[in-house]
Amino acid sequence: MPPVRLWLGVTSAVAKPHNAFTLENVDLTLLERPLFYIGGHYVTFLGLIAFAAFLAAGFIVARILQSPAIRRFLSRFKIDNNLTAILTTLLSLAALIFFIVSAINAAGIPLYWNAPLPGVTLSLLQIFLLIALLIGVFWLSSRTKRFLFNRFLARSGLDRALQHAIAQIVGYIVLIVGILIVLDNAGIHLGALTVFAGAVGVGVGFGLQNIASNFISGLVILAERPITLGDRVEVAGIAGQVERIRARSTVIRTNDNIMMIVPNTKFIDSPVTNWTYTDRRVRFRIPVGVAYGSDIVKVRDTLLAVGRENPNTLQEPAPGVFLKKFGDNSIDFELVVWSSEMSARPSRYRSDLNFAIVEKFLEAKIEMPFPQRDLHIRSGTLKVENVTERETTKRPESAVVSSDLRNAD
Repeated sequence: MPPVRLWLGVTSAVAKPHNAFTLENVDLTLLERPLFYIGGHYVTFLGLIAFAAFLAAGFIVARILQSPAIRRFLSRFKIDNNLTAILTTLLSLAALIFFIVSAINAAGIPLYWNAPLPGVTLSLLQIFLLIALLIGVFWLSSRTKRFLFNRFLARSGLDRALQHAIAQIVGYIVLIVGILIVLDNAGIHLGALTVFAGAVGVGVGFGLQNIASNFISGLVILAERPITLGDRVEVAGIAGQVERIRARSTVIRTNDNIMMIVPNTKFIDSPVTNWTYTDRRVRFRIPVGVAYGSDIVKVRDTLLAVGRENPNTLQEPAPGVFLKKFGDNSIDFELVVWSSEMSARPSRYRSDLNFAIVEKFLEAKIEMPFPQRDLHIRSGTLKVENVTERETTKRPESAVVSSDLRNAD
């Protein structure tokens, strides 16, 4: 019987229902226990802590890469401000992606750097390398433009505006060729972009038409040079000095120190006034009227003196005075002066001349006219009353009335 009882005890022990793998029969700590499953991999509490730590570190590093200290460090390499902003943004995004992938791996879900992504033949490592190479291409294009404009072409003797145009065109060529080489080395062949190019062509025909036309207009401006850096222009109601000619737009600084961004197409399909296209000398016309009976010779000499005494007036061509017409109330003259310095500030120049004309006319006792009309009565009579005398007679009466009112009070 004892052997039988032993066999029954073993049988009861074996027959007790339980799962082959349960948390009860596995000796794990609290931090190592699986919380949930993702894609066949379980995530533990410790993995979640590691995920949160890596994610927080990624945000901190991304914030540091966009700090002013990093921007000042990159500026030491003479990188353009726009390129510096793009570079810091891409670096912060790359750091954030790196830490996110590391956080996913730390959580217990393997995500390999060398494995191709779903639907893409590139791995994460290749994508990071592609981004780094594209940043290098943009930096090389910017450096090429700076080197050509500030060093290589600076001693060529060419016009400064022509040097800028050459540097811009060469920079665009370096950028396009560099992007094509990087894409080809990354395994993205141009033949595979045929469908994409067709879609882009349709987009250019519709949504991107203005961008494409502005870019082509920018190339035309750089090639033909209807405007150059430093020119005084007027286009689409905007007047100012050309500060920068970019691929899509041109920056104009007004006399109020306001930067106006003008699309390049405005300089191609709209009338443009260029004050300094071939010659910086500009003729200014100042209209002046004097009263009838004035000594016109004295008026002419006074106006010529005003033109000559202004320090911004050119002596050659010499100032001139024209008698334009005999107006209703005045004899109309026109002072004509030339200046090469005041084309950027025409309102200031005209104002200075007008102030000087008023002062000279007061000294010479030359009367400046005001609108007046002569009335001729052919028949009948017209009663004329002196308004001044009538008002003086009314004032004593009103004074008496006011005194009576005060006495009544």
